[in-house]
Amino acid sequence: MKIDSKVTSRFAHNVITSRAVNRGNVHKEVVFDVELPKTAFITNFSMTIDGVTYPGIIKEKEAAKKQYEKAVSKGQTAGLVKASGRKTEKFTVSVNIKAGSKVTFELTYEELLKRQFGKYEMFIKVKPKQLVKDFEIAVNIFEPQGITELEAEGTFITNDLQNIIKKTFSEKKGHVSFKPALDQQRTCANCSQSVLDGDFTVRYDVKRPTPDSLQIVNGYFVHFFAPTNLPKLPKNVIFIIDISGSMSGREIQQTREALLKILDDIKEDDFFNFILFGSDVHTWKETLIKATPENLDEARKFVRSIDTEGMTNLYGGIMRGIDMLNDAHEGKLVPKRSASIIIMLTDGQPNVGISNTQDIQAHVKKAIEGKYTLYNLGFGYGVDYNFLEKMALENKGLARRIYPDSDAALQLQGFYDEVSNPMLTDVELNYPENEISDLTKNSFKHFYDGSEIVVAGRFIDNNQNYLAVDVRGEGANDALSYTTHQDAEQTAKAFQEQEYIFGEYIERLWAYLTLEQLLEKRIAATGEEKENLTAEALDLSLKYKFVTPLTSMVVTKPEDYDNQDGIADKPTEGKVKFDAVIAPSAQSPCLQTPLHIDGDPHFIVPVPQKDDAICFNINENPGTVLNLISDPVTGITVNGELIGDKRANNDTKIQNTYFGKIGIANKYLHLQLIVTPEKITIKNGNEKTGFTWLDSVTVQQDGLTLTINREKNLVLSMGSGVSFVIVLHQVWKKHPLHQDFLGLYVLESDKLSEQTHGLLGQFFHGIDFTILELHPGSDPKKPDATMIVKNKELTVTRGWQKDYRTDPKHGVDIPCWFVHNNGAGLIDGVHTDYIVSSLF
Repeated sequence: MKIDSKVTSRFAHNVITSRAVNRGNVHKEVVFDVELPKTAFITNFSMTIDGVTYPGIIKEKEAAKKQYEKAVSKGQTAGLVKASGRKTEKFTVSVNIKAGSKVTFELTYEELLKRQFGKYEMFIKVKPKQLVKDFEIAVNIFEPQGITELEAEGTFITNDLQNIIKKTFSEKKGHVSFKPALDQQRTCANCSQSVLDGDFTVRYDVKRPTPDSLQIVNGYFVHFFAPTNLPKLPKNVIFIIDISGSMSGREIQQTREALLKILDDIKEDDFFNFILFGSDVHTWKETLIKATPENLDEARKFVRSIDTEGMTNLYGGIMRGIDMLNDAHEGKLVPKRSASIIIMLTDGQPNVGISNTQDIQAHVKKAIEGKYTLYNLGFGYGVDYNFLEKMALENKGLARRIYPDSDAALQLQGFYDEVSNPMLTDVELNYPENEISDLTKNSFKHFYDGSEIVVAGRFIDNNQNYLAVDVRGEGANDALSYTTHQDAEQTAKAFQEQEYIFGEYIERLWAYLTLEQLLEKRIAATGEEKENLTAEALDLSLKYKFVTPLTSMVVTKPEDYDNQDGIADKPTEGKVKFDAVIAPSAQSPCLQTPLHIDGDPHFIVPVPQKDDAICFNINENPGTVLNLISDPVTGITVNGELIGDKRANNDTKIQNTYFGKIGIANKYLHLQLIVTPEKITIKNGNEKTGFTWLDSVTVQQDGLTLTINREKNLVLSMGSGVSFVIVLHQVWKKHPLHQDFLGLYVLESDKLSEQTHGLLGQFFHGIDFTILELHPGSDPKKPDATMIVKNKELTVTRGWQKDYRTDPKHGVDIPCWFVHNNGAGLIDGVHTDYIVSSLF
């Protein structure tokens, strides 16, 4: 496996080549599985089997989809190869290889490296999943400005591997290589497991004798702008924080932690304030406050006291922030030369005040009028990320997803660090209109310290070899205004090292940047404007062979092997979507099994496209309440409380736990259902109705239909049409150990929204996985395997769990892949994130 990267003027061209041979005497599946940076576009892919090359062909998305559907209709297995991680996207292709045959996979992707905190960063995911006879990473960098520093590190690099990383740079050239021998890859002397598993990062920066670097090649130009040693610009920052009930627990704790660290970094010249929104809007101070030591101390006390309450009045919170900035500027409370920034954090969707997202967007855009930059941080998966992204882009900012992991506070703080040092406002780079066409974005609200502005364009006259640029901006003390120029001859002199040039690199850089910006503009556009942007971006994607959200790459596999086509797509952040891979058989027991929780408590997640299921247990103490389903859109919440055996089992010293109480609520219908093995209670506002399991009855009221099947189960439908079955498990009353408990089965889960989460709810919109390396486990009847799921590699065990819907006493055995350690790696976050304080 070789990863070969050439970087010319920040533009990276990466080729991953993987060769494998089947040394066995039967067909064997080979998987080519790589993770790429989200900011990259795939440009090429091919498979060569026994000397015959099968290329990937990039097509318009609909055309590719038709080819894929055609393959499915013929009964061929058609694999969609796409997935998304936090910083990466996964590209997977598998093919069956005959005995003695060889296969070579080659994938090419390109990206423009962005400068952050004073350095360009190239990120390479290293995960070969096995020992590789010949493994190498080679990075060659060519920067005509000259290289000032070069570093390389890996999260998996041990002391032994440290010496294998070779780094050299002089003048314009830099080189990094990492080539561990087979024995150096092993986790221990005789182990077959590879230590190569993690992130390999190369960082560098360039010389900047002037603020600009202009390069002209074959009718295209690129302009890099990154002035240094400018005085810091004071900033006025308003933090608008969601404190609705869904932020309670870990999320609000991490938010407090991040804000306290941010307060340590706020400069004395800055002005700031906090606005909190739940059902109502609260402000820390009525106006923006200067960051004096005394005010910062007072702010820390306020942040420590922030707690959750109510629903989500997002509109009220953001409009209060805009009004406060307007008042501060009009009343001259803040310096005239300063940068005004709004940072909003939310984990849900607006449901108080104006809740229509399009209306909120329109009001916010009109109120800001281009004066301030809006950054929207979406905490977790319950947010309407598309709405947050559109609103931020319309107001010269951007959206960022904050992942609900243990490092969420660091993610928040890291984002603030990116925007905490504005150096210039209202930056404009003006090029002669009669000479330049197809210019990328050339005006920027803010320039931040350690970053870089990049503009590219095309000359109307291909033979033109001279360019002059007027640069303007507002600094802390005065306006910036000067002219810079360059001619093609100077660029040509800088690029005499031809081996570092890959094709028309400035033209491809221009195409990459143009595409990135067209796709960004398209997010907030509507109607005819959106159609025009789509057409333009599609043309560019096809011309330069980029896999973008508008194109797909069709991967055709040889008929002699497995007659299989696949599609590589570019996922987008806003939509988390899973596609069926293989049409399942109607006889499958797993297919008819709904998502459910039963027994000790066993969670079962059917995966229809695999004709299979995944299962996991949660081990917690009796009395623990777990959030099973939470849907902010329909207002439905399901929580379950654990009970234990009467005592620990003398043989195992283990006290098993089960669900002894299940609560289902719909906040919009003001309904609550509480089910225990003894009774069933419906609360409607202040009214309460009770039943026992000896009843056989159907109840209908206010959007709820409840049917109790005597001493067996109950079926509940409410609101959106989602249905639940709660099964009663009765044991012998004098049993020395066990007591009665409940199981929960969810029918028609697609009636819940895409924002649904919870221990069970997060799986309602599908999940995909791949099983590799089946091998004997500790139990000879239950083999172990490696599961690739959510961009993670887990060890799983083949087992069975029970479906008790039709037979509450004995149940039906359902085969599934068991994920150990409380579902670690399968569920979002860790299982303790789902512990809540009470049933409602």
